[in-house]
Amino acid sequence: MKKLTFILILVGLVILSGVFTSCKKKEGCTDKTATNYDPDAQKDDGSCKYAQDTATIILQGSITTNTTLKGDRKYLLKGFVYVESGATLTIEPGCIIKGDKDTKGSLIIKRGGKIMAVGTAQKPIVFTSNKPAGQRDYGDWGGLIICGKAPVNLPGGEGLIEGGPDAYFGGNDPNDNSGKLKYVRIEFAGIAFQPNQEINGLTLAGVGSATEIDYIQVSYNGDDAFEFFGGTVNAKHLVSFRNWDDDFDTDNGWSGKVQFCFALRDPNIADQSGSNGFESDNDGQGTQAQPYTQGIFSNVTILGPITPTNTQYNSQYKRAAHLRRNTKLKIFNSVLVGYPVGILIDGTAAETNAQNGELLFKNNIIAGCTTPLAVASGSSFDIQTWFNAQGQNNQIVNINDLQLNANAWNLTNPSVLPQSSSPLLSGASFTHQLLQDPFFENVSFKGAFGTTNWASGWTNFDPQNTPY
Repeated sequence: MKKLTFILILVGLVILSGVFTSCKKKEGCTDKTATNYDPDAQKDDGSCKYAQDTATIILQGSITTNTTLKGDRKYLLKGFVYVESGATLTIEPGCIIKGDKDTKGSLIIKRGGKIMAVGTAQKPIVFTSNKPAGQRDYGDWGGLIICGKAPVNLPGGEGLIEGGPDAYFGGNDPNDNSGKLKYVRIEFAGIAFQPNQEINGLTLAGVGSATEIDYIQVSYNGDDAFEFFGGTVNAKHLVSFRNWDDDFDTDNGWSGKVQFCFALRDPNIADQSGSNGFESDNDGQGTQAQPYTQGIFSNVTILGPITPTNTQYNSQYKRAAHLRRNTKLKIFNSVLVGYPVGILIDGTAAETNAQNGELLFKNNIIAGCTTPLAVASGSSFDIQTWFNAQGQNNQIVNINDLQLNANAWNLTNPSVLPQSSSPLLSGASFTHQLLQDPFFENVSFKGAFGTTNWASGWTNFDPQNTPY
């Protein structure tokens, strides 16, 4: 493995060696021992800010010791950049990390490694394209992959991340800690590592419950936005925006908890494999392998390609929730809007789990879907009876009856809060024993938002035109 290489890219400047002394803030920056000093530039602590502070630093190879990416700097991922076991990568608020397309730049946290990327609402951490504003596109770089030691249901209890990275995931520690992600944006990722093997925006593979995932936005990704490959990791406040394939994909025995998710789709962009809001499998073959995929979602809003003013969309859009291959997923207090199919329970194993009360869909709304409920061709499963018996589920034909904001589907500046008269602002229930866990906030509203916009300030719905 190569050691981490830092290359300072200096445009039109030459750094001469010298002793850089600190400067008192009130006196300005006047250290003339360096030829590239800026007498008007100064950091918050009063020290001098030299030309190298605005240069781009290249990251490549392996990070083997504790390393910090500074909040006032820009970094470029070249190739697969690994955080090795025993090392911690700390990323300060406001830091911008770009991915190189030619080398499929990606950041991969290996088992035993940690990432501490904790931004703020005012200074989120941004992973984005290396291209200039106006030229960015899906798949401009790889993505962010975190591998942990929590259980997965793959043969041997572990798996190799698809597509080429040398990184395994899975183990026997459900409480494994891979660090923290908070107030983080991931944009224009999803390059294909191999044919038909694009990376997800945020891949959580065998990640344990001691890891913290909160306030994350994935936008313009070339594959899934959020992929949970087994593990026990929990998450809150997730935003999926204009992504290519699925919004929330769960597989290989994921058994965590997620609350407050918002997904907004571009009607013109969908994946050849079929784009869904939820896609959930126990594993790729739908076996009885344990642990089961039986994670819990609550308070999710998925806005699909069908809107109050648009019924034309890419034909590869499929279902708001595709529940298949022996999954035992549980969805509560959510609203699924504007898909050709609302829920598809696909296959005998998933149907059996539904009948046995292990696949749950409670206190939810399906609105504006051409076919609200569906089963696989030839199945005799009575999904309507099951849906009604789940408890307080509702089907709404007209999307306008949800009384969302008229600009909820705006693809550069959506207004996410329901109108004051919306039926979504009441009726949530947390009486089910699975929702008694202290992780879940007992709120009155269904869907992602009540009267407070938790996505305000740190998200970006127009990253194409942001001058990073």
